[in-house]
Amino acid sequence: MTAPSSIDPARFLDEQLAQASPDLLRQMLTTFINTLMSAEADAVCGAGYGVRSAERINTRNGYRPREFDTRAGTLDLAIPKLRAGSYFPDWLLEPRRRAERALTTVVATCYLLGVSTRRMEKLVESLGITRLSRSQVSEMARDLDEQVAAFRHRPLDQGPYTFVAADALVLKVREGGRVVNVHALVATGVNGDGHREILGLQVTSAEDGAGWLAFFRDLTARGLTGVALVTSDAHRGLVDAAGAAVPGAAGQRCRTHYAANLMAVTPKASWPWVRALLHSVYDQPDAASVHAQFDRVLDALTDKLPRVAEHLEAARADLLAFTAFPKEVWRQIWSNNPNERLNREIRRRTDVVGIFPDRDALIRLVGAVLAEQHDEWTEGRRYLGVDVLARCRVRSVTNAADQPATEEVTAPTIPALSA
Repeated sequence: MTAPSSIDPARFLDEQLAQASPDLLRQMLTTFINTLMSAEADAVCGAGYGVRSAERINTRNGYRPREFDTRAGTLDLAIPKLRAGSYFPDWLLEPRRRAERALTTVVATCYLLGVSTRRMEKLVESLGITRLSRSQVSEMARDLDEQVAAFRHRPLDQGPYTFVAADALVLKVREGGRVVNVHALVATGVNGDGHREILGLQVTSAEDGAGWLAFFRDLTARGLTGVALVTSDAHRGLVDAAGAAVPGAAGQRCRTHYAANLMAVTPKASWPWVRALLHSVYDQPDAASVHAQFDRVLDALTDKLPRVAEHLEAARADLLAFTAFPKEVWRQIWSNNPNERLNREIRRRTDVVGIFPDRDALIRLVGAVLAEQHDEWTEGRRYLGVDVLARCRVRSVTNAADQPATEEVTAPTIPALSA
């Protein structure tokens, strides 16, 4: 006998698509979830709904309603009841993932604090939330704050962290009755096992030397050791703070940030040519070829674009710091700032909020996003091999940079500057 809760997927989909109502996705999701719960309840009973069986150990006893908030909207579910014991679908109705719950509490906090604009109401509706009480928001926020705090202040005991990358994001927060910019300082690193980690998060009023120094000192106090290279932009406060907190580490200029800096001093018509020259430096097969190509690029630019050549020469040491390490790590170091993709993920979440009601809400959301990314990195593939990291640690950065280029290098062709 076929259970009443079963459906013909093809027929159901055809009917729903034919109706094409505005609530199509919500209706389909509700039906799908109810069917799954009915099937699971039948499994608990030992037999299907209405089926006579010697293996049956329980029977169904109606339903109890339950609202379930999703991105598709609030679903009205019917959870099967049993005559003996109880059934509850923990696999489905578990609390939201950390970042989603954090986003919900941020929007709800904005709403409850009086910033209930038309835009905020749309945000609440897009999250699938029809109503939130203060007690619900408070309970969710308290649980998330504890998790984020434990993550941010955990000991960094998986070192040495040979490679570290640091960057800052500018976000908006309401403080003292006005909207101000704050800076979320974020650092990532490659641990001794070759996996990437989120090392730290702090929010400061300004991206200055004092803020970066406090940030790096917190990292070292928690156990940051063995740093050989710090990838970042050229922010003076960041560079000085890294030099003071992790002495002996080389500084690598982020390729993405530097390209933007170089473009600012390059005539617009010449930028494609200059960009091609810059890329030709990174595309060399070994350290000697990289330095030789850099010299040829400077020669090509000196007469035509002296200002650009001067800019490149001043940044040489920071741009080519990666050549002191084995070639296996080059692409990981300079292909892009290792934090760029992470920053885009943070922006994807924070752009939904726009202006945070306070710093706690900002830390809650960004910290939850970072904690989830940290877990994914931990469970994923190694960022760098353990053998490569061992070679990086025993190789002297200074000696590597001072090694003479004894081999003969064939000069690549320098692209001509088009008229």
